[in-house]
Amino acid sequence: MANQANSKGICILGATGTIGANTLDVLSNHSDRFHIVALTANNDVDGLHKLCARYRPPLAAMADPDKAAQLRQRLRDDDLPTEVLAGQDALCQLAEHPDVHTVVAGIVGAAGLPPTLAAARAGKRILLANKEALVMSGQLFMDEVGKHAAELLPIDSEHNAIFQSLPADFSGGLEAAGVNQLLLTASGGPFLNTPLEKLEAVTPEDACAHPNWVMGRKISVDSATMMNKGLEVIEACWLFSVTPDDITVVIHPQSIIHSMVSYVDGSILAQMGQPDMRTPIAHALGWPGRIAANVKPLDFFSLGQLEFRQPDMEKFRCLALAFEAFQRGDSATAILNAANEIAVDSFLERRLRFTDIPRVIEQTLDETPLEKPDSIEHILEIDAQARAHAVDVARHLERA
Repeated sequence: MANQANSKGICILGATGTIGANTLDVLSNHSDRFHIVALTANNDVDGLHKLCARYRPPLAAMADPDKAAQLRQRLRDDDLPTEVLAGQDALCQLAEHPDVHTVVAGIVGAAGLPPTLAAARAGKRILLANKEALVMSGQLFMDEVGKHAAELLPIDSEHNAIFQSLPADFSGGLEAAGVNQLLLTASGGPFLNTPLEKLEAVTPEDACAHPNWVMGRKISVDSATMMNKGLEVIEACWLFSVTPDDITVVIHPQSIIHSMVSYVDGSILAQMGQPDMRTPIAHALGWPGRIAANVKPLDFFSLGQLEFRQPDMEKFRCLALAFEAFQRGDSATAILNAANEIAVDSFLERRLRFTDIPRVIEQTLDETPLEKPDSIEHILEIDAQARAHAVDVARHLERA
């Protein structure tokens, strides 16, 4: 290991997930530039134990206190040096730890919001994969990033592609940058060519079989409904200071072009590459420079045809609901996110049909009063209320 005084300390929130695994793969080739300070997980004791044994970070945390106790004992038994913290507050402590320079925000869902916000308030460089930080609390989160001079770099492949395709000095305001449109690409998921009338019968296994990306179950279902793209539209609005009218979703099944920026002179700049999360992660870790990601370069001679289509908003109702929620404003996007998480969980547990997912979201949006959130506590309160209502809606649909 290189002298840590000359390298950047990394905290990975959600180290046992897909983002964590890809980040660790990139970091393993750059031990002279980065060292791991902290790794976190929710309840995967086996997964985090293996990572602590391999990387020997000084700190780790598990959101589930019982699981943290199990991990602590196993590390003691193996005579491993990692100190284990427990609970949601521990994730925030590690995100703002003074030895941490960069926080990789890879926790899926609303649970990722508090530690990501803590990283912003501590002025960290944040590699953002957690959509919910912006979907639930866009204005509050961006205000904290600006107030504390944090650096926010997107590592979702689409947002990272837009970031790379915008001018290097872009600070918001498309007109001043000569931009007229952001083109956000979408694979279309596993049901792109499935007729609408057949979607009612699809199973969780069908929905999780993404044609291009290896992802967790929740985000795989979001890709199948195209809610994932809807959340990305909301996220892009906050990241790049635009409105949904400035964004066009383009279905591109091959996932070779990760997104594009259209300029007023007719130029379109696109970021292309293999569908491999290590590329955007390496870009953000090395920014403003570049570091190797061990990703095989594109072979243009074997690519074949690249396709582009308009999304079917009736078939992919979740995408339309995301556009509508941002336009409604206030707490609508937080309600959308909460209802979606409940609906997806119910589908994965085989209690709802796939086509019930947008029904739960739309009814919850229509029946939950909008509020103007002014703190993280208020946002989490809105989230809890929306979840409770979505549970009721889902139960009613189960009986239908």
